[in-house]
Amino acid sequence: MKATIIIPNINGKGWLKDSIESVYAQTEQDFELIVVDNGSTDESLEQARSYCSRENFQLIENGSNTGFSHAVNQGIARAKSEFVVLFNNDAFAEPQWLAELIRVAESDEKIFAVQSLMIRHFDRELADDAGDYVTWMGFACKTGDGRRASRYTKQKRIFSACGGAALYRKSILDEIGVFDENFFAYFEDVDLSWRANNAGYKNVLCPTAKCYHICGASTGAVRYNAFKSQQSGRNSILLPLKNEPLLMLILNILPLALGYLLKRCKFHKQGFGEAWDKGMHEAFALLKNGQLGKRPFRLRDLPNYVLMELWMIWNMVPYLWYRLVVVRFDLK
Repeated sequence: MKATIIIPNINGKGWLKDSIESVYAQTEQDFELIVVDNGSTDESLEQARSYCSRENFQLIENGSNTGFSHAVNQGIARAKSEFVVLFNNDAFAEPQWLAELIRVAESDEKIFAVQSLMIRHFDRELADDAGDYVTWMGFACKTGDGRRASRYTKQKRIFSACGGAALYRKSILDEIGVFDENFFAYFEDVDLSWRANNAGYKNVLCPTAKCYHICGASTGAVRYNAFKSQQSGRNSILLPLKNEPLLMLILNILPLALGYLLKRCKFHKQGFGEAWDKGMHEAFALLKNGQLGKRPFRLRDLPNYVLMELWMIWNMVPYLWYRLVVVRFDLK
């Protein structure tokens, strides 16, 4: 089997069925679909159950919300395919989507993740996510958010694939590990892609693999709420602590400290400071208790660490351009 598609779901009655139907409408049919329900209390669980008679469908029912990372890890554990594909329950794929993801992945064995071109469902001229990146100050950001989707036509290497619609090579997951369940939700995909980068693998944008995304439908957090703020407070600190070797952390201590100070001020100004601080304390508690899960330093990966350092410094350029020019002047 080529691919296992995993859809995590919680209370997705308004969109889950259409998401599943878009998967079954693919031109590439060599796949299995696994829906992992995280304690839904609406009609979406019954919608998922209605597909159980299909041979290539599995439903995992969790009695409560176990988090995104745990849910998709359950699906990955059952996968017997060459590739694993994560797909949000509020995303809808074009018919060639899966075939294009697989085509790119098969072109190079060093490719770990292939990112879809995610387009805003309700404004289909605009991109939602064309790959994620991390800056020198520790900010994890989306490429293309709110910019014209027509800008993204070329396949290219990216820092991280967004787990909302991305393919992963199963053999490399077996090597570097699956999603870190300390990341209950948000940035878990960046952590995974960063680990792959450190090990010498590549993440790639495939602009011909298109899907349409509502964004934030399950969490109600298109921008921020208390839940997302707490996740951000914890996970934005865990990201560099987990993935930067000690020397890199020492070199980056000043920009990282400045970045966290700016973030803390931002969340307090928006009224979510208490939630962000709570998440930050959770991150340091994990570090104190030895639960960080950091991969050991390997000398052979030194060129990869250097590349990541230079890449994060360079990523300050698109970040500042987006924040100071694109957002300010509403350019597309």
